[in-house]
Amino acid sequence: MRILVTNDDGISAPGLTVLEEIAAEIAGPDGEVWTVAPAFEQSGVAHKISYTHPMLIAQMGPRRFAAEGAPADCVLAGLHDVMDGVRPDLVLSGVNRGNNSAENALYSGTLGGAMEGALQGLRAIALSQFLGPKVFDAPDPYEAARVHGAEVVRRILAADPDDQSDYRLFYNVNFPPVPAADVAGFRVVPQGFRPDTAFGVEPHLSPAGKRFLWIRGVNQQVRTAPGSDADVNLDGYVSITPMRADLTAHDMLDRLASIE
Repeated sequence: MRILVTNDDGISAPGLTVLEEIAAEIAGPDGEVWTVAPAFEQSGVAHKISYTHPMLIAQMGPRRFAAEGAPADCVLAGLHDVMDGVRPDLVLSGVNRGNNSAENALYSGTLGGAMEGALQGLRAIALSQFLGPKVFDAPDPYEAARVHGAEVVRRILAADPDDQSDYRLFYNVNFPPVPAADVAGFRVVPQGFRPDTAFGVEPHLSPAGKRFLWIRGVNQQVRTAPGSDADVNLDGYVSITPMRADLTAHDMLDRLASIE
């Protein structure tokens, strides 16, 4: 199997090393793992592509490249330049430092890389490691992903339908914030929403008196609705959420037909 790997935390991120290990196990001794990752951290860029300016790309090692772009850019670079048009069988994005459950999925560059893989007609999976009190100071915060990552990818590939839809399926996987031995299992669940939480801004003045705004995060230990992604993550389960890039609110089409 040929696998293209990317992330949004950057080419030097420890989670990328974890994902490369997972990819190598999935690809097998006769397979290939190609890595194209951002040269610098690109968290929160979602599905951004750098179509208004060129990006520098540099080889860092065998089948390993860094690009000055977003994760979606890296997937495009991998498919159409680095791999010289020979398509991979699978795109893996991650392992992200922090969860991409609930509304985080909408901001996530990790999801953006997987989404681009799906838009290119490829099977694609985004993987993220939820952080919390049980793993913040652990010797290996990515242990749950490292130990269970290959298994969850295999399970998805075994169940993945032959999806010929225009907006192909991709998968959002979040490993729970617990040690690997405490992972309770795997759950296929919908995307949730953390109530009463939203990103904000915090103003600061520089020594020169210039005003700057920092984006403020939110409490990641808030549960989503029962049986949705962050809810099962906080119960120790690996969440698997099938997604599409189609943003249409299909439930509203008939209700809004009076507009026509």
